[in-house]
Amino acid sequence: MIRFYNGRILTLANDCTVQRGALWTDGDRIALVGEEPEQLPAFEREIDLQGNLLMPSFKNAHTHSGMTFLRAFAEDVPLQEWLFEKVFPYEAKLSEEDVYVFTQLAILEYLSSGTTAAFDMYLTPGTTAQASIECGMRTVLCSGVSGDAEDIDRLYQQYQQFRNYHPLVTYRLGFHAEYTSSPALRREIAKLAQAEHAPVYMHISETQKEHQECIERNGCSPAVHFEELGLWEHGGGGFHGVWLDEADRAVFRRNGLWLVSCPASNAKLASGIAPLTDCEREGVHLALGTDGPASNNALDMFREMYLGTVLQRIRCNDAAALPATSMLKAATAGAARAMGLWDCDTLEVGKQADLIVIDLTHPNLQPEHDIVRGLVFSGGKQDITLTMCAGKILYENGEYFCGLYPQAVYAEAQKRTKRLTQ
Repeated sequence: MIRFYNGRILTLANDCTVQRGALWTDGDRIALVGEEPEQLPAFEREIDLQGNLLMPSFKNAHTHSGMTFLRAFAEDVPLQEWLFEKVFPYEAKLSEEDVYVFTQLAILEYLSSGTTAAFDMYLTPGTTAQASIECGMRTVLCSGVSGDAEDIDRLYQQYQQFRNYHPLVTYRLGFHAEYTSSPALRREIAKLAQAEHAPVYMHISETQKEHQECIERNGCSPAVHFEELGLWEHGGGGFHGVWLDEADRAVFRRNGLWLVSCPASNAKLASGIAPLTDCEREGVHLALGTDGPASNNALDMFREMYLGTVLQRIRCNDAAALPATSMLKAATAGAARAMGLWDCDTLEVGKQADLIVIDLTHPNLQPEHDIVRGLVFSGGKQDITLTMCAGKILYENGEYFCGLYPQAVYAEAQKRTKRLTQ
């Protein structure tokens, strides 16, 4: 058992109230939150928080971890050109071992910035899963299949292989996008989702061009089209959703879908600003992700929270358009739920011990007025002093305890990047 005491706790179980108290972990679960009994058991370790903040860890609800090799490589071009000229040709050269190494690099960044789970859509799920398990981090694999109907067999094989793969690794049905999949493939995925009672996820309405061309091809927007196909009979969600209109948002609300927004990526590629304020007002579930490190270029949920909030104020011309608390929830509890990690969303007894410690004494968080809003508007990954996943401390005070040696990972990633991009 591990005891955290003398601190402040943001459980997110009901609201964003910060309370005083202690938290115990027992194995991979939370055993106590709040007041402690007079008689204490023996602990493996006791951590004096010294007034600092304990809260649920971040969950990155949309990413492509293995794309670290293209960070700062594919720059200054719009999405379609970026994807088809700067990304796909180089990804075609990747081996499974490449993806494994580049995922390790991403995991180092996740852990040091307080993220313990990634909703990862990439090319070789087996090596992504291997890297995650070895490091002790959670990954929810999401298929990014594209192409024609015959690719349904590959999707089904992956689903069967990874759906109950490991306590740290699960799998969700998905496909890349409407514009990279045939109508026949989408119909087959809908049949599979209905047969398995499974949610489905995909990139959706990321750019105006994508959104409009779908209407020209199918007579309706991507969201309406997917609903008509029956893809979302058992839930799921969409990544980006920058150009969702009122009818699209109604589709999300009717089907209980999650909109996973990626503000930094959408801004960097000039795709636009997602209508998060409208979504929240209309009852659409919100989550946050970074997208991949080639289009962001960081894997930093603090930055997503900040941009998610302030960009809404520009979009709505309203300095109170979207509460900071909404983005904090979207980056933690909301993202966990979007990924199906319902026992990793809040700090409550019996739930998974996925948590972080934030040093409130750092100058960017002083003086204290409102801790929660301070995290969103002035917090940063430098404030993370401890990251725990499934009851194991994987990062603490600048050191990693996940089985990786950073300098060795950096050197190997650099060597492989040079081979792939020259």
